Amino acid sequence: MNDSEFDQAFDYVIVGAGSAGSVLADRLSAHGQHEVLVLEFGGKDNSIFIQMPTALSIPLNKPKFDWEMYTEPEPGLNNRTIHQARGKVIGGSSSINGMAFVRGSRGDFEQWAEMGADGWNYQDVVPYFRRAEECVYGEDEYRGASGPVGVCNGNNMKNPLYRAFIKAGEQAGYGETADYNGYRQEGFCRMDMSVRNGVRASTANAYLKPALKRGNLHLEMRALTERVIMDGKKAVGVEYRQGDRTFRVRARREVLLCASAFNSPKLLMLSGIGPGEHLREHGIDVVHDLPGVGENLHDHLEALIQQECTQKITLNGWLNPLGQAWIGARWLLSRRGHGATNHMESNGYIRSRAGLKYPDIQYHFLAGAIAYDGSRAAKGHGFQAHLGHNQPKSRGWVRLRSKDPAAPPRMFFNYLAEEEDREAWRSGVRLTREIFAQPAFDEYRGREIEPGEDVQTDDELDHWLARNLETAYHPCGTCRMGKDEMAVVDPECRVHGVENLRVVDSSIMPNVTNGNINAPTIMIGEKAADHILGRQPLAPAGVDSFAPGDWEKTQREGAPQRRIDNAG
Repeated sequence: MNDSEFDQAFDYVIVGAGSAGSVLADRLSAHGQHEVLVLEFGGKDNSIFIQMPTALSIPLNKPKFDWEMYTEPEPGLNNRTIHQARGKVIGGSSSINGMAFVRGSRGDFEQWAEMGADGWNYQDVVPYFRRAEECVYGEDEYRGASGPVGVCNGNNMKNPLYRAFIKAGEQAGYGETADYNGYRQEGFCRMDMSVRNGVRASTANAYLKPALKRGNLHLEMRALTERVIMDGKKAVGVEYRQGDRTFRVRARREVLLCASAFNSPKLLMLSGIGPGEHLREHGIDVVHDLPGVGENLHDHLEALIQQECTQKITLNGWLNPLGQAWIGARWLLSRRGHGATNHMESNGYIRSRAGLKYPDIQYHFLAGAIAYDGSRAAKGHGFQAHLGHNQPKSRGWVRLRSKDPAAPPRMFFNYLAEEEDREAWRSGVRLTREIFAQPAFDEYRGREIEPGEDVQTDDELDHWLARNLETAYHPCGTCRMGKDEMAVVDPECRVHGVENLRVVDSSIMPNVTNGNINAPTIMIGEKAADHILGRQPLAPAGVDSFAPGDWEKTQREGAPQRRIDNAG
């Protein structure tokens, strides 16, 4: 193919201006040597609902900013179809997420390396996390203080309930950690969020918009990428539709898919790269039979464990129209107050059972009792722990609905298919109740709102979980990195068996990290940029990390001050 067959030519064509795509846009255009095009189906991010941290639940439910994807009926969740919000806006899901900033545990990245992701172990990735962040607590061997992504604690736990949660975790025998993104993840701690000066620190704000001041970076919005243009097994460009027109752009060097764990495998399949039999079912010519495309889909689920609060100090008191107006007005004038935080200002990481070296349970603590997407709130005052089992064994898939590029893909997570996952969830609920029963909450604790005192046995817990678990919006794994026959990309993010094509987003994660996945996705963008540019990777960090001394026999470090029935 020659340039006459294309409307324009660029060195790199990036599909998706999201959490990783915006990082690549900045890093690949930084030195002015390459012409870079970014294609984004969404639009601008100038809505107050995106930029004001406390409004996080609003863009999750707005078709203007969300792709509006839903799963197939999930048997493990009472055959419910689960909304999978993905950002349809510059910044992608970093513009509509909860802003929780969690790197994951050392064990996550050691597991990646064991699964064939050479060069992605803990020591290898720490320098890229450091390069990405501007941490308000200062710089050390773990944390960065001069990167694009602002990281802070919101309102610094002014509400006493946040510190009560940390104290309760300590009383339950888990200990306090100074920095869960540093030496020690396990324990209870203040929580980091991607917020700078009271404004969401999306990758659009941190990377893309500053980089667009360069003449060699070009952004096309409302552009639906329909396929990668192939010349044999070599990617040579991209075809996209904008309004009523179709454009073909040449990539002189590489095409980079950063379109999400759903749309990156979808685009590969639409381009003839994927499971051959599935492609033929949809009338798509097979360019390269790659069976792992769309497989290994998994996610974190989340349950809200809610308690009534006996003191009128919670966020629920601000949910009336007057309170919300005051929060918005103060934020507009000063970028301070309740508007400047995601309200998840303390958190915890524990092991659900003995025999685990690293945590598999995560808590976000909220000084209020309200659904993550804002759809419902408890009457009166309450507080809650967002409980997540973060090492699920259940796996699902992403497949084409049709060969129409505008059709959403089919997705099936197979949530709770594995008994090990169900056991971890039962344990998680009981351990959370034990934490809330500690003396630190005595002056605040009322009745249990959810699950409720009538939910105690394994069967009762299973039924409650199936009715109430929701996604934590952490889909990943569908273009898994590795070297085996089911891997889709190699450790430099290159699609196996195809030239000049890489995938750079959460879909390449071999296994989900122990925590929210936006920070690891940003890290993936940072590290992939060096691979794409042919640079020597940053030197390994060489830092220590915590592991409990008797993890094979104990579930926690110390004996809890107070246990409750059925604590397990």
